[in-house]
Amino acid sequence: MTRSLQAVAYTRSSTLESAPDGRRLGLETSRGATPRGVEDHPRFFAGFLTSPQVASAGLLAVADVAGARYYQQQLRSSLDPVVTGNGDRLRFESFSGCGGVYARLDVLAAGLDGGEVGHGTTNVDVNNPLREALSRIGSDDPLHLRVGPDELAVTTLDGPVVEKKVPLPDRWLRGFAEAQVTAAGFDLRAELPAAEAVRFLRSLPRAGTRGSSRGVRWVVPAGNVLRPTTRPVPGAICLPGPERLVALQRVLRHASALRVYGPALTGSAAAASAWEVVLPGMRLTLTLSPETSRGFSGEGGVLDALATDEAAGDAELISVLLAWEPRIDVGDLATASGLPAERVRAALVRLGTSGRVGYDTAEAAYFHRELPYDAERVERHNPRLRAARDLVGAGAVVLDGNLGTVTAQDGHAHRVRDDAGVLSCSCLWWAKYRGGRGPCKHALAVRMVRRGAVSGQAEVLVEGGAR
Repeated sequence: MTRSLQAVAYTRSSTLESAPDGRRLGLETSRGATPRGVEDHPRFFAGFLTSPQVASAGLLAVADVAGARYYQQQLRSSLDPVVTGNGDRLRFESFSGCGGVYARLDVLAAGLDGGEVGHGTTNVDVNNPLREALSRIGSDDPLHLRVGPDELAVTTLDGPVVEKKVPLPDRWLRGFAEAQVTAAGFDLRAELPAAEAVRFLRSLPRAGTRGSSRGVRWVVPAGNVLRPTTRPVPGAICLPGPERLVALQRVLRHASALRVYGPALTGSAAAASAWEVVLPGMRLTLTLSPETSRGFSGEGGVLDALATDEAAGDAELISVLLAWEPRIDVGDLATASGLPAERVRAALVRLGTSGRVGYDTAEAAYFHRELPYDAERVERHNPRLRAARDLVGAGAVVLDGNLGTVTAQDGHAHRVRDDAGVLSCSCLWWAKYRGGRGPCKHALAVRMVRRGAVSGQAEVLVEGGAR
């Protein structure tokens, strides 16, 4: 696994302080992207939270996920959340150290008062003293929120006074990207009112409790409730690793509803799902990978978009048109770019792989943000993508009608078949996952050659009009 150290630096630690007119929550920002370019410590908001208790609990839930590992828990993890200003809302995002849980708190316009929301993305410091202070907020007395440096602060320091260095594995970056692509395939499957939402979530096992199950569960919507089922019957929703929803416990008493999103199930395989708690002026969403031991980084949902030169060029064009929108309109982008809607969607998938867009299941739309990491490593270090390009470069792919033969480095020939646009393969990867984790390297190599992603490097024999 490729790893590097990610350095984040702040002018000081984030704090919760008392003031004559109430409490003041100062969240310090690191280096980040803005419409003006990269800034050392961008400022996104200065105003009041309309529901301080709820916002504090939601921010703590996001921080819980950032510092958690739900698989191999003996390994430590601590990554500062990411904050994005989208002009009308603030989004706080995090990703678990094990790569299997994505969390996002959306503080909407109704949750903010008295200040304009800026545009940009960076890390935000959530340290242990701040967590303790936030957990003690017991009333909705006025709470002033500042995201970014205090304009009135005077310092003689030449540089940041707080610096953190944390390991940042490539699989973590890939997982952050894959979670967005996976969520884009979800639909609303169930909605529970407040009382039933609280009952259901409190009935779930917690990690380490006696008799708790770390496996996959299934639930079926029945009116305003979710009932457990032993198998994925029609209409069922996959709940993989229910103990991973523990962070939602922080906000339960403030919940007005629980919404569940997921894909249309076509078999018995485990699937990812998203669990959204509706709060006053806010939404807290946790997206779970298909299995506790299976992070998002291996799902392969972005590989087809990464493999084409067409999508790369389209993504470059679309990226110029993005303007930190809270909701990206595909139709507007299609009109502005001159591209058909399906190519715009493919470009957005590719932009998601570098952290430049996220996906909001509640609004069924992408939003613009720029992850404050070297996210281009997602493409450079994706093992299946590298392996497929190596096969193409070695001339190992031969096309014949709707079949493709790929001779791997070990000399074994694998047959890739095209059934109505779905590529299957004779390799062990396909036999094990049946396409459930994206294309294998052989199918990906065949698709590259068909689309001409790499030219002049492989022997291509085309028969029967195949292209």
